[in-house]
Amino acid sequence: MNKYNLKITIKQPEEMINLGYILAGYCYPNLVIALTGDLGAGKTTFTKGIGKILGIKKIINSPTFVIMKNYECENKINGIDKLFHLDVYRLSDAKSDFELEEYFELDGLTIIEWADIINEILPSNLWKMNISDLGSNKRMVSLDFEVAEDNYKNLLNELKGENYEIIYWFFN
Repeated sequence: MNKYNLKITIKQPEEMINLGYILAGYCYPNLVIALTGDLGAGKTTFTKGIGKILGIKKIINSPTFVIMKNYECENKINGIDKLFHLDVYRLSDAKSDFELEEYFELDGLTIIEWADIINEILPSNLWKMNISDLGSNKRMVSLDFEVAEDNYKNLLNELKGENYEIIYWFFN
């Protein structure tokens, strides 16, 4: 597996949902997606796209006040059967009373909003995504992730086919 950085310009909220939909096809059990970025930039909107392809029937909204929501997946994409959606915005640090690390190893996909708050407990099987608000519904998404080279090429082709504005490069 190789490490990559991918930067994408998003022009509409629907593109953020679609990005989640596309990236879910490259996710695997026990992967953690650590989301950071501006308030209202689209972290939950991205998660809705992941939930869409996983066949989650419940409404996905921000778990800010409950810290975490669990969803059963009707579509078992790449063996993922659960989605753990965390929003740790209200936590002061990773040393809270919550045992969040246990969810990283339950064969589900874990998405964490405001993940920088709990950096010290994040696992190594991690994709880091930062979403910056550029104004007028435009967003810059920067994703640091690890995938096989063939998957990376397939992902780029899929994104190009959807007409995303892509700035990308390989890094190791």
